[in-house]
Amino acid sequence: MAQLAISSMYVDSVDDNKLAEDAINGMLSHLDPHSAYTYAEETRKMNEPLKGNFDGIGVQFNMLDDTLMVIQPVAKGPSEKVGILAGDRIVTVNDTAIAGVKMSLEEIMRRLRGPRGSKVKLGILRKSIKDTLTFTVTRDKIPVATLNAAYMVTPTVGLIRLSSFGSTSHDEMKKAIQELQAKGMKDLILDLQQNGGGYMEAATTIASEFLQKNDLIVYTKGLRTPYQEYRSEGSGLFREGRLIVLVDEYSASAAEIVTGAIQDQDRGLVVGRRTFGKGLVQKPFVLPDGSMIRLTVARYYTPSGRCIQKPYTMGDKMKYNMDVIERYNHGELTNADSIHFPDSLKYKTLREGRTVYGGGGIMPDYFIPLDTTLYTAFQRDLTAKGAIVNATLKFIDKNRKKIQREYSSFNKFKTNFNVPQELVDMVLDEGKKMDVKPKDDEELQKTMPELDRQLKALIARDIWDMSEYFAIMYEKNPFVLKALELLK
Repeated sequence: MAQLAISSMYVDSVDDNKLAEDAINGMLSHLDPHSAYTYAEETRKMNEPLKGNFDGIGVQFNMLDDTLMVIQPVAKGPSEKVGILAGDRIVTVNDTAIAGVKMSLEEIMRRLRGPRGSKVKLGILRKSIKDTLTFTVTRDKIPVATLNAAYMVTPTVGLIRLSSFGSTSHDEMKKAIQELQAKGMKDLILDLQQNGGGYMEAATTIASEFLQKNDLIVYTKGLRTPYQEYRSEGSGLFREGRLIVLVDEYSASAAEIVTGAIQDQDRGLVVGRRTFGKGLVQKPFVLPDGSMIRLTVARYYTPSGRCIQKPYTMGDKMKYNMDVIERYNHGELTNADSIHFPDSLKYKTLREGRTVYGGGGIMPDYFIPLDTTLYTAFQRDLTAKGAIVNATLKFIDKNRKKIQREYSSFNKFKTNFNVPQELVDMVLDEGKKMDVKPKDDEELQKTMPELDRQLKALIARDIWDMSEYFAIMYEKNPFVLKALELLK
């Protein structure tokens, strides 16, 4: 009624759509922190990583000196089919220069992406070939993987890292479990660190891979939403081997559903820090223009009855978003002794009767403190400003064939490759260009062990893939080391 009156009688012209959007945002701002309105383009971008695919040319890339460098073409993707190789530089798209012209990454992506079946002409510079090569690529559906890594940590222990819960996550998980079992996996480390969640269905089907038939995974209830249970189907691929879940303060939503079910059913142990505490169920209402209202309709509860959602004040998103920082300030992230629970927040697991804690998020069985000394300020600045990635890309561009020739397998590379001083000097030089320098020689020496590991992992990622990257980065990871200790 108010909008009609404004539209028909207001003294000046107004944007009716903008008024409606402001009204919706105004109402939602007084509700819980997760009820939200998104514009049509925001909705598309938000859903894309969870849908499992997008239309494009199929390359993994990075920007080097204002030029798009191909890290790897997607296997069997449209770029690989026409002969585009790792190390190629894309300099033109449909005869328009995209290199050396300060074009934004968003604009470059807009030009590369397009509907399935459409064609795009790419100008390619390839090392050792003088002239620009031209390839016509037919765009296709490009899979978006939610599983970052799957590899054997020891001859009998596998590790799977999942970054989110999308429409393809369950299939990715099943494939990874089967491949690792074929390599001798008896026990599994499931890494859900920094996994912000996604689709609840993906969480329940993945949890079902580990649980016995009819085991309760999660239940939901709300004031106007009926109670609903989600149970395991009992045909999972990994119902017997030992299981450890890794979580931290950024593991949320669907990740908390899986973690809570495994802990409450005494199926495995949880290692890390208390999870985020996002346990509100949103129902999407898609509007005619493609925009969407995501309205909270219920809460998630673990099998023992713990509410996953942490406390919040209606309409106070600022305080809610500061929660993780407050945890750090109160010592929760660095000191287990700072964490205390009243008896009212104690619950019992369903099989062994172990004490677990409510109050929001999933409290791990074994605490791993946040190590604030692992990375020096110098290394953090080098990473944030892109000096490490830029130097590594230049080094690989120069030495790719040599590395592939000398290290025919990743295991050989992992065992024998040492980061050369040449690459370290390149990183330091890149840092100097950006006015990033160690404050003294002591800081430089403290930086070197983790910098070496990071550089070696980045080379492995570019020559092989993300599994190899994490296989190196996790060699000294306290979460993984604690999991291995428990499995012994």
